[in-house]
Amino acid sequence: MPGEDDLTIHEFKQVDLKGATIIDGFPSVGLVSTITANYLIDVLELEQIGIMDSEHFPTVSIVRNAVPMYPVRIYAGRGVCIFISEFQPAPKLIRPIAERIMEFARKKGCKTIISPEGLVVEGEGTAGEVHVFALGSTEETRKTLEKHQLNQFANGIITGVSGVLLNLGKKLDFNTISILAEANPNYPDARAAAKVIEVIDSLLEDVNIDVKPLYSEAENIERTLRMMQKQAGAAEHKDTSPGMYG
Repeated sequence: MPGEDDLTIHEFKQVDLKGATIIDGFPSVGLVSTITANYLIDVLELEQIGIMDSEHFPTVSIVRNAVPMYPVRIYAGRGVCIFISEFQPAPKLIRPIAERIMEFARKKGCKTIISPEGLVVEGEGTAGEVHVFALGSTEETRKTLEKHQLNQFANGIITGVSGVLLNLGKKLDFNTISILAEANPNYPDARAAAKVIEVIDSLLEDVNIDVKPLYSEAENIERTLRMMQKQAGAAEHKDTSPGMYG
């Protein structure tokens, strides 16, 4: 059985992350977190500084621009550090992943963890207005959300890596924020991700993020991520080793 001790972070480059904000890019409803993370990596021109690895991760390589990449990667720059993966972790790996992210954040002296999430929308999707909510693990983060006039998530359940990070933030008194946007669970929802990025832009100091290109390229992004998920799913079916994303 995979556990916390099996997950390791390998840093290619040592970067000063004191006071930085970590963003969780593990998949959520509508792949909101993954789309958000990918867009921020591109628009902020972040550099890959490391990977998260485990023998229980899938036997796949993500290839972009003729460069092979691990399933879980770490990027940093401009006071931001992002953990990103295109695929949904198996339930047994969610807690260890969140614990490793929190460990890394505290070790590096980071200030805040932001975890984008999708809220399930019944029906045909987010063609209309997308509502966004937020939740903080500490009194400081809740005051920050009030200051930015963000609707706070009052009642419900937050699952996955985001949910565990919130609980760890409360337990360890570490600033953790979950940003939740209504999203369609049946396809990658780039429009919902764009709403999340607008909120992240308001929370990050000294960073200006133009979200307009994401709205205009939403359809292409959604189609690309659908294709990647389909290809990865086919690869996992052929593999008899323990799967990460099953």
